[in-house]
Amino acid sequence: MLDDPLFIIAAVAVLAVLFILLVGIGGFAKGGDFNRKHANRIMRYRIYAQAFAVALILLFVAVRQYGVF
Repeated sequence: MLDDPLFIIAAVAVLAVLFILLVGIGGFAKGGDFNRKHANRIMRYRIYAQAFAVALILLFVAVRQYGVF
Protein backbone atom coordinates (compact mmCIF):
# COMPACT_ATOMS: atom_id res chain seq x y z
CA MET A 1 0.00 0.00 0.00
CA LEU A 2 2.90 2.36 0.64
CA ASP A 3 3.92 2.15 -3.01
CA ASP A 4 0.52 3.54 -4.12
CA PRO A 5 0.84 7.27 -4.87
CA LEU A 6 -2.84 7.90 -4.14
CA PHE A 7 -2.42 6.46 -0.64
CA ILE A 8 0.58 8.69 0.01
CA ILE A 9 -1.31 11.78 -1.19
CA ALA A 10 -4.29 10.89 1.00
CA ALA A 11 -2.01 10.35 4.00
CA VAL A 12 -0.33 13.72 3.45
CA ALA A 13 -3.76 15.36 3.23
CA VAL A 14 -4.77 13.76 6.55
CA LEU A 15 -1.54 14.98 8.15
CA ALA A 16 -2.23 18.49 6.80
CA VAL A 17 -5.66 18.39 8.46
CA LEU A 18 -4.03 17.32 11.71
CA PHE A 19 -1.50 20.15 11.50
CA ILE A 20 -4.18 22.77 10.80
CA LEU A 21 -6.28 21.42 13.66
CA LEU A 22 -3.36 21.58 16.08
CA VAL A 23 -2.55 25.16 15.05
CA GLY A 24 -6.18 26.11 15.62
CA ILE A 25 -6.35 24.40 19.01
CA GLY A 26 -3.03 25.95 20.02
CA GLY A 27 -4.25 29.41 19.06
CA PHE A 28 -7.48 28.86 20.94
CA ALA A 29 -5.64 27.67 24.04
CA LYS A 30 -3.23 30.59 23.99
CA GLY A 31 -5.93 33.12 23.19
CA GLY A 32 -4.96 36.72 22.65
CA ASP A 33 -4.62 38.71 19.47
CA PHE A 34 -3.66 35.76 17.24
CA ASN A 35 -6.82 33.88 18.20
CA ARG A 36 -9.05 36.89 17.60
CA LYS A 37 -7.56 37.54 14.18
CA HIS A 38 -7.16 34.03 12.78
CA ALA A 39 -9.34 31.48 14.63
CA ASN A 40 -12.24 31.42 12.16
CA ARG A 41 -9.97 31.42 9.12
CA ILE A 42 -7.88 28.54 10.43
CA MET A 43 -10.93 26.42 11.18
CA ARG A 44 -12.32 27.20 7.72
CA TYR A 45 -9.05 25.99 6.22
CA ARG A 46 -9.37 22.84 8.32
CA ILE A 47 -12.83 22.13 6.96
CA TYR A 48 -11.66 22.59 3.36
CA ALA A 49 -8.63 20.38 3.92
CA GLN A 50 -10.75 17.78 5.69
CA ALA A 51 -13.25 17.64 2.81
CA PHE A 52 -10.37 17.22 0.38
CA ALA A 53 -8.83 14.46 2.52
CA VAL A 54 -12.14 12.59 2.78
CA ALA A 55 -12.61 12.83 -0.99
CA LEU A 56 -9.11 11.41 -1.53
CA ILE A 57 -9.76 8.58 0.92
CA LEU A 58 -13.03 7.70 -0.83
CA LEU A 59 -11.27 7.80 -4.19
CA PHE A 60 -8.52 5.54 -2.85
CA VAL A 61 -11.09 3.04 -1.53
CA ALA A 62 -12.99 3.07 -4.83
CA VAL A 63 -9.84 2.49 -6.83
CA ARG A 64 -8.65 -0.33 -4.55
CA GLN A 65 -12.01 -2.05 -4.21
CA TYR A 66 -13.68 -1.60 -7.57
CA GLY A 67 -10.75 -0.91 -9.86
CA VAL A 68 -12.31 2.35 -10.99
CA PHE A 69 -10.14 4.41 -13.36
